[in-house]
Amino acid sequence: MTDKTMTPEDVVGRLRSGMTIGIGGWGSRRKPMALVRALLRSEITDLTVISYGGPDIGMLAAARRIRRLVTAFVSLDSIPLEPHYRAARQRGDFALTEIDEAMFMWGLHAAANRLPFLPVRAGLGSDVMRVNPALRTVTSPYDDGEEFVAVPALRMDAALVHLNRADRRGNGQYLGPDPYFDDLFCQSADAAYVSCDQLVETAELTKDAAPQTLLVARHSVTGVVEAPNGAHFTSCAPDHGRDEAFQRMYAGTTWDEFAGRFLAGPGEHDYQRAVQAWHKEQQ
Repeated sequence: MTDKTMTPEDVVGRLRSGMTIGIGGWGSRRKPMALVRALLRSEITDLTVISYGGPDIGMLAAARRIRRLVTAFVSLDSIPLEPHYRAARQRGDFALTEIDEAMFMWGLHAAANRLPFLPVRAGLGSDVMRVNPALRTVTSPYDDGEEFVAVPALRMDAALVHLNRADRRGNGQYLGPDPYFDDLFCQSADAAYVSCDQLVETAELTKDAAPQTLLVARHSVTGVVEAPNGAHFTSCAPDHGRDEAFQRMYAGTTWDEFAGRFLAGPGEHDYQRAVQAWHKEQQ
């Protein structure tokens, strides 16, 4: 079997400006932040980003890397609206396609199943149709004649997700309460990259956990990155919760100040050391 292990820099080396990139997780939960930080250390820009947004979007927006964002929300959970995203949107830095959460999910399902769209009821009678005039409706070909929104597939050039554990072949496992659609992100992309808190042997994945926790199958994964604490400052239950103190600092700090202190180093280890130093200062 192929060993698919990579570094964050290897992953970013396969990405290009102008791509459509999907980012898994949900709000400020289990985001592939080590991969996002590696992306921020590169010169890649002009991206279309598809995400149930959290600080991944806030950081990429603040760094002016996004050309268009496709999302249902951008939130830090305990802070309802991501402040760096809000500031970038108010400046008009990027185009926005904002759709209902269910429409987003079915757009992922359509892409994963290689369909051009899927019909859904979500969005009918709402302002989603007004603010997205390109959306179309379809009529059922059966006797009911019901009208649906034709949600277009959310296809991606690459997907980035973070899971608790993975093996070298690309099998990825979540151990928390929610899969956050990360499997659909991987299946919807031409290439999918999985970061994980711990890289283990294949047999270890199901030694103490049910087979159903194997969310991502190796056939849909291009590369695997071992990144301990790689979701920081978002949560990765049950391994660790969200770093609320650090998140509050991030939300209340200018982007230049935050990036200058925490993203100036050449690698992920520099970020982790800077975080540890910051926490020591708060004691």
